[in-house]
Amino acid sequence: MARRNANGEGTIYRRKDGRYEGAVWVLTTDGTRKRVRVYGVTRAEVHSKLIEVKAKSQQGVPTAGKTWRLGEYLDYWLAEVVKPSLRQSTYERYESGVRLYLKPGPGTLTFARLSVPVVQSFLNQQLSDGKSVRSVQILREILRSALTRAHEEELIHRNVATLVKLPTWERDDVQPWDAKEAAQFLSAARADALYPAFVILVLYGLRRGEVFGLRWSDIDFEDSVIRIRQQIQRIGGELHQGPVKTRAGRRNLPMLDLTRDVLLAHRRGHQAGELVFTTRTGRPIEPRNFVRSFHRVRMQAVVRRITIHQVRHTTATLLKDLGVPARDAQSILGHSDVAVTQRIYQHTDMTGRTNALRRVEDALSHDTAQTLLSGQFSDVEGADRSRQV
Repeated sequence: MARRNANGEGTIYRRKDGRYEGAVWVLTTDGTRKRVRVYGVTRAEVHSKLIEVKAKSQQGVPTAGKTWRLGEYLDYWLAEVVKPSLRQSTYERYESGVRLYLKPGPGTLTFARLSVPVVQSFLNQQLSDGKSVRSVQILREILRSALTRAHEEELIHRNVATLVKLPTWERDDVQPWDAKEAAQFLSAARADALYPAFVILVLYGLRRGEVFGLRWSDIDFEDSVIRIRQQIQRIGGELHQGPVKTRAGRRNLPMLDLTRDVLLAHRRGHQAGELVFTTRTGRPIEPRNFVRSFHRVRMQAVVRRITIHQVRHTTATLLKDLGVPARDAQSILGHSDVAVTQRIYQHTDMTGRTNALRRVEDALSHDTAQTLLSGQFSDVEGADRSRQV
């Protein structure tokens, strides 16, 4: 005789394969009611699962209205959340990670089957296949961001990507140019058509895209101000003009005498257009060509090889070495957080450490040191006399 189910228990019955199946009606995220099915080896196991599902529903925790696969949800997230709200370059980076790695991997699984061990195993395999720690961390960040949104939409009850563990990633040690090397580079660049761009790159530590994005309307010769407002980036194979990365990136910088001279000479020798730096035909500078010009000049100057972005590190470190307060360096470089300026862009070397310690040594002059030593000996002698008494 079939057992009568308890009130509110839902339906439980034994399948032909010997396992038990249960079903109960619950509220879904889209406001409708849905019959949820659970499975188990014993009737008691299924009953326990049904009670759990029912309890969540009664607590106001809705169930997903459909069975989502991770890959399907990632497509939705990219199209409806990332693309309308984030920068195009961010969207392209996320889309690439989703298409190349996440969808072929855990993307085939439903949310119900997505677990910490599954995600951990996937990321570990990426490391075993030779991907760098930072690249795998980026994949986790993409997945974590998508699952955070899924949690907010009440499609999942926890974000498993936040629970996986990865090795710590440490940035490569950057050794930027010192003042002598930077000066050698600018001296060698004088004959280059992009000399004004190189001057701005070194003096102000601008990002490459910010240099390309400068418009003549941003150059205020009357008030001696350079306004950083936009940048040029390659997105989807094409060059695009867009706003700078952050609010802190929108900044006004003083026009130095050297900057004024090179910009005025540059304006006299080029057609008047919107952008300060263009090709001979008036098109934006191709980033790869700028890199080639940079390294050609660098080799002529016979200075160490660094990347264009590391010139920004050079400017930050020179500011520090010259005693410029970190807050001022932050505003010059356009960082939203002074900790970024101090942690990433300001470097120390043995010369800097030696100079710092010599300042301590100078502070403890010979007379001061003698006074300290005399005081110590007096204390010792006094203690000896006390013991003798």
